Amino acid sequence: MPIVRSKICGITRVEDALVAAEAGADAIGLVFYAKSPRAVNIQQARTIIAALPPFVTTVGLFVNASRCELNETLDAVPLDMLQFHGDETPADCEGFHRPWYKALRVKPGEDIRVQTARYVGASAILLDTFVAGVPGGTGEVFDWSLIPTDLAKPLILAGGLTPENVQQAIAEVRPFAVDVSGGVEASKGIKDAEGVREFVRLVRAMM
Repeated sequence: MPIVRSKICGITRVEDALVAAEAGADAIGLVFYAKSPRAVNIQQARTIIAALPPFVTTVGLFVNASRCELNETLDAVPLDMLQFHGDETPADCEGFHRPWYKALRVKPGEDIRVQTARYVGASAILLDTFVAGVPGGTGEVFDWSLIPTDLAKPLILAGGLTPENVQQAIAEVRPFAVDVSGGVEASKGIKDAEGVREFVRLVRAMM
């Protein structure tokens, strides 16, 4: 089986970022969405990133942010990659001089192939659980059988992943990467160190 990457999202503290890095996570996610309980401000993000060792990708998550807000954040925070987790059009995602990927929320009856094909410039597509009125971070699993096996972009699987189900998810879906947030938390925005370590260990064990 090809190597599966892991991302620990919703990091709000330096100590949690360091646990993720030391465990072997490939990326951490920083949420720039004020309504999220896992949101960080610019200074928090800068402090977290400054503490990281090399070779850990930093991903900024945005939800329907204006171009002005995005550019102000990018001027201040050295993010490696952008994650668009709202209703952004392909044009909304372009022009920030960073690689990016688009999150799509999976609903029965929607053609994921067609949605994916719209985002030509994306590095990957993230699939998350659809819950009305909530852009993500629901902690709920969606029906993995709805995922096409021939997506045109690398697949990042999110939505309700935990140490208990991540190996099953990888075996069934065979994604490029898995993304976890609430599934390794002690409370919203505060990671459980052992949960993070176990999640990454189980992902790496599938190689």
